[in-house]
Amino acid sequence: MNRILVTGSGGLLGSRLVPVLSENYEVMPSHNMHAIHSNSVRMDIVDKGMVSKIISDLRPNVIVHAAAETNVDKCENSKKFAWSVNVEGTRNIAESCASVGARLIYVSTDYVFDGDKGFYTESDSPNPVNYYGLTKLKGEESVRHICKDFVIARPSVLYGWHPRKLNFATWVIDSLRRGRKISVVEDHFNSPTLADNLAEMILRIVEKDLRGIYHTAGEERINRYEFAIKAAKAFELDESLITPLRMGELKVWKARRPRDSSLSVEKVRQQTFVKPVSVCEGLRTMKNGEEATMRSSVSGR
Repeated sequence: MNRILVTGSGGLLGSRLVPVLSENYEVMPSHNMHAIHSNSVRMDIVDKGMVSKIISDLRPNVIVHAAAETNVDKCENSKKFAWSVNVEGTRNIAESCASVGARLIYVSTDYVFDGDKGFYTESDSPNPVNYYGLTKLKGEESVRHICKDFVIARPSVLYGWHPRKLNFATWVIDSLRRGRKISVVEDHFNSPTLADNLAEMILRIVEKDLRGIYHTAGEERINRYEFAIKAAKAFELDESLITPLRMGELKVWKARRPRDSSLSVEKVRQQTFVKPVSVCEGLRTMKNGEEATMRSSVSGR
C-alpha cells in the first residue's frame, strides 16, 4: 500500500485530503501550527533538518505538499517570510522527496499567471504580478528541477468549510448572516475551486500515477461579485447587502491581483475523469454538508 505524507494537513485542502486519501492509502498528515487530525506530525517545512529527518523516517511513496503561506497581502508585506515558506520550504520538501524516491504532488496556484487573458492552459507561460505568485512559481521551479517524479496542481480561489479559518465563500456567508454590508469586486475573475473537488482530483492523480502540470480548478470562470451573489442565493441570505466595486477602488489590497486568472480544466477532466464542479454545485455541496452536520448535532449522533 502506498504511504502518503500530506503537508499542511491543518489547512482547508489538507482537512479534505486526509480523509479522502485515507480510504485507500496509509496517510501520514503533517502540520506546523494547528493539528486537526489526531495522528498528525508537527513538521516545520522551513526547518531543513526536521524535514529531512521526518521524511527519511516515514519514507512515504507520495508526498502531497499543500503547506504554504497563501495570504497574498501578507506575502507582499513580509517577503522574507513568504520566500522562506513558499520557496525554501518547498525546496526542502522536494530535496527530501527526491532522496527517498517519492513522488511529489505540489499544490500551486492560478496566481502564477498575470491575468491578462484568462482561461489559461497548462502550456501557457507563467508571469506573476505579485510576490505570492512569484514565490509559488519559484516553488514550481524547485519541484521541476529537483524531482524526477512530480505533479504540479494549480487550483484557483479554494473554498469550503474549515473549522478555524475563513475563505472567500465562508467570509461572504458569515458576513451576510451577521447582517453586514460587504463590497466585492466585479472585475476580478477566477475559477473557484471547492476543496472537496480538489481532493478528489488529487486522489485520482495518485491512483492513475499521473505526472506533469494540471489545472485542478472549478469548471466556471466567474468574477468575485457574481460568486458572492450566488453564495447569498444558495444560503438564502440578503444579497442586497453586497455592493459591487472595481479593483481600482478597493483600498485594502496591498498586492496587485491578476485581473483574470481563470483556468482551463479540460486536461484534468479528460485524464482523471473527475468533473470539476461549478460554483452553484460547490455551494450546494457546502449547504448540504452544513445541514447534515446540524442534523447530526440535533440527534446527538
